[in-house]
Amino acid sequence: MRVYDIIIKKRNRLAHTYEEIEQLVNGYTKGDIPDYQVSSWLMACFLNGLNEDETFYLTKAMLLSGKRIDLGFIDKPKIDKHSTGGVGDKISLILAPAVAACGVIVPMMSGRGLGFSGGTLDKLEAIPGFKVHLSEEEFFTVLKDVGYVMIGQSEDIAPADKKLYALRDVTATVESIPLITSSILSKKLAEGADAVVMDVKFGSGAFMKKKEDAISLARSLVFTAQKMEKKLICVLSNMDQPLGWAVGNALEVEESIHTLKGDGEEDIVELTSVLGGYMLMLAGTVDNLDQGKAQIVEKLENGEAYEKFKQSVQAQGGNIESVIDTGKLPGARSSEDVLSQKTGYINAINTEDIGTASIFLGAGRFTKEDSIDPGAGIIIKKKIGDHVKKGEVLATMRYNKPLQLKKAYELIENAYSIESKRKGKFVLIHKTIQ
Repeated sequence: MRVYDIIIKKRNRLAHTYEEIEQLVNGYTKGDIPDYQVSSWLMACFLNGLNEDETFYLTKAMLLSGKRIDLGFIDKPKIDKHSTGGVGDKISLILAPAVAACGVIVPMMSGRGLGFSGGTLDKLEAIPGFKVHLSEEEFFTVLKDVGYVMIGQSEDIAPADKKLYALRDVTATVESIPLITSSILSKKLAEGADAVVMDVKFGSGAFMKKKEDAISLARSLVFTAQKMEKKLICVLSNMDQPLGWAVGNALEVEESIHTLKGDGEEDIVELTSVLGGYMLMLAGTVDNLDQGKAQIVEKLENGEAYEKFKQSVQAQGGNIESVIDTGKLPGARSSEDVLSQKTGYINAINTEDIGTASIFLGAGRFTKEDSIDPGAGIIIKKKIGDHVKKGEVLATMRYNKPLQLKKAYELIENAYSIESKRKGKFVLIHKTIQ
């Protein structure tokens, strides 16, 4: 079939066969089909949608476009976790060592920061010397010796996704549930994990602003994973405020270490224990979620998760001294407090603006060519439900270059909605779809 005819078919809201999608994916990956034709097809998909079978076909074709890792040589359950991204989301840094301390293998392929959302790889690289790119032999060795590994996507894992995502990013076709589903799962299923737990986020600090859209994405992920014969659980979590107290790479590593030592913020521990509990359930090492949560909390409190984290840092070339003494992590020369302009209760936070402010301070990228300042970021002092007085500190900015300081200050100040009466309590975890 001509590519032209495939585009017309989706333009006219007709369903594709697997062979048509496979032809398109393979042709584009090999460079035989030009960007302009695939861009046209992506926009047709964005506007007219893909049904459940088409989403499965696209995921399968993208998965088969590259190499799949075989972890059969490790005779233990292998469970991965993925987050759709949020502000202050350092959960993977805490969750992976905690689950590994419970005897479950965690092969985790992570990403860079995207827009206002920080990336796990950027956070790990705030640890001096930490290598996020490993050879296949190194990947296997760390996974077997430590119990978990955290790396970036290699060139030969789902190469179709890498090309298609880059094109979606510049053609305004990112926010499509079928395209997001196939992008996430094609990478995750290539890692060799037996099952996956997904943290699907919604709210002002997530890419899915509406809870209903997050539910639709979760259902699409679960259905497609079932068709691929993989177990998957989606946890819906609320990103209407930053997670924990740290936003920024080295700051989030520092907060992760505090949590791994048993001194974590309530929301961080809650989300870590729920996601970890489901991972242990999928691994078959516990009978129910409560047992799983209790095991995760135990590993955080008794120091075993922290020891796993240190093993990982050492195995991947990181400076262990900066983990033992977080004062040796990259820092910021300057800081400035953002003050409340009124007295009252914090009833809402525009979390996306907090994330954007951190980029203005140097903690993220506006373009892929931008460099990151690992020491820059924001320390959150007040969250939803807290009472604040006029002149009290809402957050503290940490920075080395004051180029966009005024803009960052305004974004943080205006992100807080302060009213005379307190509204309802913030709820972090809303729903599980499995």
